[in-house]
Amino acid sequence: MLKAILQSLNAPQKEAVMYDKGSMLVLAGAGSGKTKVLTTRIAWLLSSGKAIPSTILAVTFTNKAAKEMLFRVSTIIPHNLQGMWIGTFHGLCNRMLRMHFKEAALPRSFQILDMQDQLSSIKRLLREKNIDSDLVVPKELQRFINNAKEEGLRAREIDDTFQFNRKFIELYEEYDLRCQREGVVDFGELLLRSVELLQRSSDLREHYQIRFKSILIDEFQDTNPLQYKWLKLLTGSSGNAFAVGDDDQSIYAFRGADTENMERFKNEFNVKDLIRLEQNYRSCGHILDAANSLIENNKGRLGKNLWTDAGKGEKIKLIEVLEDGLEAKWVVEEVSSLIKENKSPNELAILYRSNAQSRILEHELNKRGISYRVYGGFRFYDRAEIKHALAYLRLLENSSDDNSFLRVVNFPPRKIGTKSLEALSAIAKNEGGLSLFDSVSMTKGKLFNTLERFTKLIKNLRSKTCDLPLPTVVDIVTKESGLNDHYAKEKDGFDRLENLRELVTAANGFLSEEKIDSRIPSNSGAAADQTSEPEILEDLTIEDISLNLSPLTRFLEHASLESGENQAENGKEAIQLMTVHSAKGLEFEIVFITGLEEGLFPHENSLNERDGIEEERRLMYVALTRAKKQLYLSYSQTRKLYGQYRYHKKSRFINEIPEDNLNNVYSELSERPIFSRKESFEKAFIDEHSVLEYQQENEFNIKVGLSVHHKKFGRGVVLNVEGIGSEARAQVEFEKVGSKWLALSVAKLEVV
Repeated sequence: MLKAILQSLNAPQKEAVMYDKGSMLVLAGAGSGKTKVLTTRIAWLLSSGKAIPSTILAVTFTNKAAKEMLFRVSTIIPHNLQGMWIGTFHGLCNRMLRMHFKEAALPRSFQILDMQDQLSSIKRLLREKNIDSDLVVPKELQRFINNAKEEGLRAREIDDTFQFNRKFIELYEEYDLRCQREGVVDFGELLLRSVELLQRSSDLREHYQIRFKSILIDEFQDTNPLQYKWLKLLTGSSGNAFAVGDDDQSIYAFRGADTENMERFKNEFNVKDLIRLEQNYRSCGHILDAANSLIENNKGRLGKNLWTDAGKGEKIKLIEVLEDGLEAKWVVEEVSSLIKENKSPNELAILYRSNAQSRILEHELNKRGISYRVYGGFRFYDRAEIKHALAYLRLLENSSDDNSFLRVVNFPPRKIGTKSLEALSAIAKNEGGLSLFDSVSMTKGKLFNTLERFTKLIKNLRSKTCDLPLPTVVDIVTKESGLNDHYAKEKDGFDRLENLRELVTAANGFLSEEKIDSRIPSNSGAAADQTSEPEILEDLTIEDISLNLSPLTRFLEHASLESGENQAENGKEAIQLMTVHSAKGLEFEIVFITGLEEGLFPHENSLNERDGIEEERRLMYVALTRAKKQLYLSYSQTRKLYGQYRYHKKSRFINEIPEDNLNNVYSELSERPIFSRKESFEKAFIDEHSVLEYQQENEFNIKVGLSVHHKKFGRGVVLNVEGIGSEARAQVEFEKVGSKWLALSVAKLEVV
């Protein structure tokens, strides 16, 4: 089987799979068989005797990719893969911390905060500190904390030169102390604490460096500084790492991804050979030529050129329209025609730069009765009813989890108001940071009676679910917590009830997939149980990760790590709508890329960011290479976003695509052919037939599209005009100061 697969590889793929001269960097272009190379590499290491499962560590960026890799390897060779470590950075770090919880200064049953739970914890911290959320915006503090952790910095290590930083640093430190007290960790903490653990313990570090002879990393271009540091600690000075990535597809700088990690890897891991996978098995020639020409405009690339032997295929269709309503109509009309030609709706995708662009497309699809799916909507584990149920389950395992306590202490409603919770928080604070759950016993009178009913409910649920199978526990908790009854009474509660039932199914599926004992041990709820000494084992298997953890703790851990990954809903065939970021890693027969206008794609924010345009260009490169056979590009001269019309020039990215790869098409929905891409945009826009419906008569002779000059703000272009007489005003996009609304009776604009 493996021999046949090796024979099916092209020369660079085969060279990468069988490389044995130290660390290797594989520059894998879009659609070049990256996953095939990674899985075949693992299979080759095992079948050739160069590795055994317990000496392999493979890192991916999604749980779905990890499962796919494991499945593919198992189909290539008949090998027991149980000892292999394969998963996401967060998943693998969680595994390491579970095994060495005491040395990491964590309780055995520590819980994981997803992004929503983390934000809730931060909001609670600000309330308790009496800090106005207008002065310290919770999401900004969350971003500050997560960025610091991605850089590997604790609060004490951050430069406090600026007064602004000082407050955030203090709150970061308070947040860390709270998490430690409650026995919870956020995603960034999983990685940071793992790095600190390896730095602090030479025994552990040496153990893992000796154990993991083969380390493989997927999507290396998306690694951040802390992930890179973790990999270096695991690899050591003499270890081998096999990194696969594409610097041209690095589009997550906003999440901390650092494209320079690839250059660092080359130098610091003594990479002797760089293998380029350039043969594309996905897209036709015209699409690849466009992508190559576009990305050549970026500087500092490692460099590659995609090609295919599948032929040129159809040229890329370019649609130019007057306003976004026509763009949406044209796209949906074309989608309808393609479906009539028996194209599968599942193989059609409409991409856009901003979520706000989907509304008008959804409107047109609804009008035509075409089913669609917005990819990346609320995921299962992020839905409110599921998060409520998980909070109850977390309290069974860890009553010190204040975040979960506050989420459900008054849900379903129990007449526990804000004042009661503030009083409880004050008691907890006065008692030196006691948990809210334990502080209930110190309340008195009516407050005690109200809150004690809730803590009694949790204790009873804990007692009642001892030694019961995990799915039964989930079922009992959703019923006896009152969640089922609450949603049954809601007018639109049917879907929420269905989701709660699905949580029981998810628990069942988790047990089957992980092959673990389903019963909850009677010692659940001991949040700070640290009686077991961690140990370094020579042959760690999947079973070792449990370390006597209950199935419930492992299920809650699974739910937290799954939160935030895209899970498209099952159902009938539907057109896929999504942002370009969401499209990363996907492919479709036919792709529409809409809204290709300056200020939208590339986004206006990129103009003020270091290397912002290059990041946007990589995003466009990703968008182009999602298409297999047909690709449409569209842009509009005017677009209504956030309640106002915007005037745009076409995206520079269109001009970076060779004319030979483009086919200008004309919208049948407009009364005249759309202007040629060579024609002056400004000239076409101010054509009286083009702008007639957008301009109002006014005594100042100011019209949409005119170039004007203002004494203070300088030169600009009129975006919008409204009102008459003394009420007339114009929105002008100035070259130096941006967009401004001006009263025409005062502004005295001069037409240039």
